[in-house]
Amino acid sequence: MNEKKVGIVMGSDSDLPVVEKAVNTLRQLGIRCETHVYSAHRTPAEAGSFARGARENGFGVIIAAAGMAAHLAGAIAANTTLPVIGIPCKGPTLDGIDALLSTVQMPSGIPVATVAVNGGVNAALLAAQILAVNDEALAAKLDDMRAEAAAAVLAKDAKISAELSD
Repeated sequence: MNEKKVGIVMGSDSDLPVVEKAVNTLRQLGIRCETHVYSAHRTPAEAGSFARGARENGFGVIIAAAGMAAHLAGAIAANTTLPVIGIPCKGPTLDGIDALLSTVQMPSGIPVATVAVNGGVNAALLAAQILAVNDEALAAKLDDMRAEAAAAVLAKDAKISAELSD
């Protein structure tokens, strides 16, 4: 297992289905993670405290998932210099576009990497790639995962090509 862990914060438990995809991907790669529910608006002190102490608590990357106004990733990034990855989550209105714009539109000096709406798997993979910069074993796991994904696509291609080609 990687010595650095990934912190995952979600703005509401309604974001859990997206976060579970990130957690499962991290576990598949052998990366420890710790998950919390902190709101940028309802529990700003707790969110800020988590971010300020993250490096000292063994985290290497933080993933922040939130919908609607989606200020969580920015609030976390404002309180740490660790890499922060925002997952905009689809909410009941605007199909997640509101969360996407809130997450991606950060002011200069406070960067947040942003993945697709509901992009839990890609957030975990990006976190793993960041950690793999200094971890050859993790980099090899990521290479293996990519090779397996490519093999699966080529197997599907062979099957469909055999069935539907003249």
